Amino acid sequence: MRPETPETPEIPEIPEIPEIPETPAVSETPEFPEPAGTVVVPGASGTAAPSPYGSARPAPYASPAPYASGLLDVGDGNLVHHQVHGNPRGKPALVVHGGPGSGYSPTAPRSFDPEKYRIVQFDQRGCGRSLPHASDPATDLSVNTTAHLVADMERLRVHLGVDRWLLYGGSWGSTLVLAYAQAHPERVSEIVIPSVTTTRRSETAWLYEGAGRFFPEAHERFRAGAGHAEDLVGAYAALMNHPDRAVREKAAADWCAWEDAVLSTEGMGTPYSDRVDDARLAFVRICSHYFAHGAFLEEGALIRDAHRLAGIPGVLVHGRRDMAGPPVTAWELARAWPDAELHVVEGAGHLGGEETRRLITDALARFAER
Repeated sequence: MRPETPETPEIPEIPEIPEIPETPAVSETPEFPEPAGTVVVPGASGTAAPSPYGSARPAPYASPAPYASGLLDVGDGNLVHHQVHGNPRGKPALVVHGGPGSGYSPTAPRSFDPEKYRIVQFDQRGCGRSLPHASDPATDLSVNTTAHLVADMERLRVHLGVDRWLLYGGSWGSTLVLAYAQAHPERVSEIVIPSVTTTRRSETAWLYEGAGRFFPEAHERFRAGAGHAEDLVGAYAALMNHPDRAVREKAAADWCAWEDAVLSTEGMGTPYSDRVDDARLAFVRICSHYFAHGAFLEEGALIRDAHRLAGIPGVLVHGRRDMAGPPVTAWELARAWPDAELHVVEGAGHLGGEETRRLITDALARFAER
């Protein structure tokens, strides 16, 4: 396992955020078409990878076209892009993308019945269509932390006039879902999480160090890309802030190659390396920024404070063979959150499978009737 990361300021817990007055959107448009499986970034070239929970697995519903979209001014010079699908009078649901830094996927809502749900998606700070874009090293990441993202979600809720909403998100998305729900439990109706992650330092150490025991050749290449630094994640974070774009592109390619190696047994291709150009640069820069700082959370805080979720029904779905995030985190969360159902899917990995999809769809169908 890698040594302790250098001392960095930590946020002991996600603070309560006071009610925020409605912030006007910078722009509102009824709809903008985009090709399935692609996120187009204004002012940034490239595409994000397809959602591992949508495009690669059959789902019962087609990707609905958005009926509203816009850029919301959340402060610190950041504009958060969001769009809304489905039934304007349906049950509100917020889809929280993974990464961090991936940007939302147009295919992610395909497990939601668009006749019953009002489905909201947003690009977290610095990625997707949100501005400024983290592919530019001049973009300030000091105002891109978990607490900032939680505040953005709350501003978005107020802006859209939502009282309570269902939260859906996997991998890094589950960390952000849990952080928001623990800060604002009164605003959350239900939670659905595929691939549970809380982004503890111990989980990050497993993903970027421990998993190398299973993929030693790929891990050696990953280590070489950071000059065999003792703190691999910190070294990549530094490389992603280098003024030379070629240095940043090489570091981003090496990072994504390692992420793909960890998922290589799942037979889903190279979802991380499929990101290209500015989308890849933003993804790796934001990932390494968060992971080098322990997601700006006190170690273990999201499981320690899971009691704040009391009364919120949850469904957790996790693959037994998830090499990126072993199921122990999901198990620990379920023990600390009595209103959560945990389903460990034999044979599935981080990207899920048919049984994962069925369990998610069934949970969303059940919660649509509450």
